[in-house]
Formats: sequence, structure tokens, C-alpha cells
Amino acid sequence: MSLHDDAVLVLKNHEGQDELRQSYLDHLDTHPDGMWKACSDGHVTASALVIDPERGRVLLTLHRKLRMWLQMGGHCEPQDTSLEAAALREATEESGIAGLTLLPGGPVRLDRHAIPAPCNWHFDVQYAVLAPAGATQAISDESLDLRWFPYDEVASVADASVVRLLEGTRARL
Repeated sequence: MSLHDDAVLVLKNHEGQDELRQSYLDHLDTHPDGMWKACSDGHVTASALVIDPERGRVLLTLHRKLRMWLQMGGHCEPQDTSLEAAALREATEESGIAGLTLLPGGPVRLDRHAIPAPCNWHFDVQYAVLAPAGATQAISDESLDLRWFPYDEVASVADASVVRLLEGTRARL
């Protein structure tokens, strides 16, 4: 199955956010290249909130280009076999944490947002991943900083999309 086909299947099975979910499906229907950064009308991205439920905290990255505290994530790559694999790869690369595991149940949320050209729009499919006990993070080239935040501090440093992702993740735990 292609990554495009996987994304369509994942989105068709995603519960809630019906209007937004349909806009993702419409985009992929009209853009066979809608999974890739080269699609200037926007493209699907995969992200994951790294969570440590034992200690009640999440790991956020201070994004180098956007200068915002965000979950890990980014563009799909040709070697990604699924959106889940892309989200897990991005979370592992950007956090430096080995042994992350996806929170069961598929994507937690969808978040479509405008970004600087040439990408223009991200149709982000947001997952959550669980950090193993004793996890140690390591900053990547894509980040200015990487830091654990207690749940109750996230709203003071991150935007509403990250707060909604955390709320959705906590509801699923």
C-alpha cells in the first residue's frame, strides 16, 4: 500500500473533526502528490506529541524556523510506509529518544495550518507517542531547544493546537 493510500484509509477511519477530515480527503483526492513537500497547494504532514504520563509531562521542541514550542513532526519521506511510521520517525529523530511507542487508537487530532512558502499549508495528522521510563532527550538540528513541560505549563508556552493535542492525548490515556 502506498503512503497516499495509507493516509486516505487512516483519515476515513478517523473519528470526529468531520469537516476538517473531509478537507484532508478532498485534498488527497485532487492532489496525487499531496503527501509530499513539493505539493505547493499543501501537503499532509505527520507529527507526534512525546508524552511521559508517569511524570505528567510532555516534550516540546522550539522549532528552528517557526520559533514556536511544538510537538515533534514534519514532512513525510519516501521511506515512510505509513503515517504512523512517519510520525514515529519524526518523533524519534527530533527528540533523540529511542524506544518511543505510539499511543494506540490512531491519530489523536487533525490540524490544518498555514505555514511560510514554499509549503503554504500543512494538513497535519497528529499522533501521540509514549516515552520509555528514564528517557533522555537529545536536541536535533531542527530545534533551538528541547524541553519537558508539565501538563499545566503547556498552555503558557505553546499555541492552541498543541494544547488541544495534549487534551486529546490525555483523554485517551
